[in-house]
Amino acid sequence: MGRRDSVTLNLSSLTVRINNSEIMLMSTQTISQAESIVEMIDRMPNDGILIEHGVSWCDYEELLKAVGEARGLRISYDEGTLQVMTLSSRHERYTWLIGQLVGVLSTRRRIRVLYYGSSTMKKQRKQKGVEPDACFYVQNAQLVGTKDEIDFSVDPPPDIAVEIDLHRDSVSKFPVYAALGVPEIWRYDGDSMTIYDLREGQYLESDASTSLPLLTGSVLTGFLARTANEDQYDILLAFEEWLKAQK
Repeated sequence: MGRRDSVTLNLSSLTVRINNSEIMLMSTQTISQAESIVEMIDRMPNDGILIEHGVSWCDYEELLKAVGEARGLRISYDEGTLQVMTLSSRHERYTWLIGQLVGVLSTRRRIRVLYYGSSTMKKQRKQKGVEPDACFYVQNAQLVGTKDEIDFSVDPPPDIAVEIDLHRDSVSKFPVYAALGVPEIWRYDGDSMTIYDLREGQYLESDASTSLPLLTGSVLTGFLARTANEDQYDILLAFEEWLKAQK
């Protein structure tokens, strides 16, 4: 009977032993750029920002699939530049309160407003994607109706996108929103709310919301500022009383 060669594989060090000879191999295992970014995200603290350049659209979409609809993350993409932000509890409290204020206005004034949270808006042909902190359909509410998922290749963009900008860096996302055709942005920096309208491809400051004219930057600023001394319940009650006084 002929002698059989014995082969042993040690996968951890990739040592190949054939009979009495050993051959050391370098690992050929590689991870994609998206997987590398996921690993970096896992190590990020709350309220942190990661910016990566030279990211392909495929890696951007792979990253979105990997993290899913993860709470506590906002991801934007602009022609190869990827920005990932982790959220603080303060950031999320402002987002929640803005959503509640709009909800109270909607029901008390019988205005159809649909809330779609931080839905991912992206268009491959424009190489742009973004996740607002909140978004609302007002003029286009009837067009999206009861849809669970918005397909931005065919559906209209939200009428309002909200950016909680505690780092003062959301202005860099404005060209993404403009390319996607979002007509109005509310930007809150922790001190004041600024409303922007899209005009001829540029966002310009506006005193009041075009979609919800009762809401001005100063009104929203005033109610958000009350979080320093009042809880959310009392703020919403005060907002209801303010609405009653408006003609």
